[in-house]
Amino acid sequence: MTAPLIGSAEAALFVGDAVTAPSMHNAQPWSFVLRRATGTIELYGDPRRAMHRADPDHRALHLGCAAALFNLRVSAAHHGRQAVVRLLPDGADPWLLAEVGFTDPVGDDQDLAALYPALRRRRTSRFPFGDEPVPDALLDGLRAAALLEGCRLDVPDPWHVDTLLGLVRDAEQREEIQPGVRAETAAWTYDTAGTATAGAGTGADTGGRPRRDGIPAAAFGPRSTGGAATVRDFGRTRPVAGRDRAAFEEHPQLVLLSTARDTPADWLRAGQALERILLQATADGLATSMSSQPLEWPELRWPARNPVTGTGHVQMVIRLGYGPQGPGTPRRAVAEVLHVL
Repeated sequence: MTAPLIGSAEAALFVGDAVTAPSMHNAQPWSFVLRRATGTIELYGDPRRAMHRADPDHRALHLGCAAALFNLRVSAAHHGRQAVVRLLPDGADPWLLAEVGFTDPVGDDQDLAALYPALRRRRTSRFPFGDEPVPDALLDGLRAAALLEGCRLDVPDPWHVDTLLGLVRDAEQREEIQPGVRAETAAWTYDTAGTATAGAGTGADTGGRPRRDGIPAAAFGPRSTGGAATVRDFGRTRPVAGRDRAAFEEHPQLVLLSTARDTPADWLRAGQALERILLQATADGLATSMSSQPLEWPELRWPARNPVTGTGHVQMVIRLGYGPQGPGTPRRAVAEVLHVL
């Protein structure tokens, strides 16, 4: 029997869960359209929320939107639907990233539904983690999560972790001498969790209203006492009086998410894999953060790849460990991002 078409209320449920996804600088560069006649949801990238200097080809934008797409799939499975996804359905419109139809659930969706409790517990933690190693069994599960989305997850050898840390420091030094990149980062951060004077990336005055995007100071985490940490220090562009200092782990546990090719379709697969990994890690009791700094510079991204395999394109460096989950960051209201036609 054909499943009934979804309506506005059901779509709002799915999108409300989708927008809990991470995105570069928490810009939330997505927009959803419900087509009532067909019961499909279209996912669009929003170029007004792109990082045109740090992400000129919009790779990171695709990753963030795809992470939201994966959350939508999880939400649909939890609410008794199966999401049927077509990536890049219209070659004439590069900002239409995916079209999602819905049917009755199938057995495979139970794996997705099981991740639902982690949706709103997942946080990006810019705090130090402990030294306890992540068990191999959990790492195997995260590798399997990546494979389910057509991607690869590698655990680099310790010497390559040192290389990655060097690339992070190199990327931060490059940003220091690029005023345009620094200004772009500063536009998406703010001093308090409540109000800001300028809309991120737009220059628009919010009139003192609470921000629903960007990175508030409460989510910066402490400043590292031992030099550069793997997490991005948003306090470099937005100093905060009285911000704590802390020693981050000397040997962070990093994993590399890669794809065989490097096209927009691959970025969309990688973003879904990234969110599946992050949700699985959260369900396993792990804290996570992402280190995209070296991937924002083409000359640094290539040496970030796993030298053992020597193939693939790194889409994200993920830090894993045991520690605080970190505070939540604001999210745009469903009414802002879901349009019904």
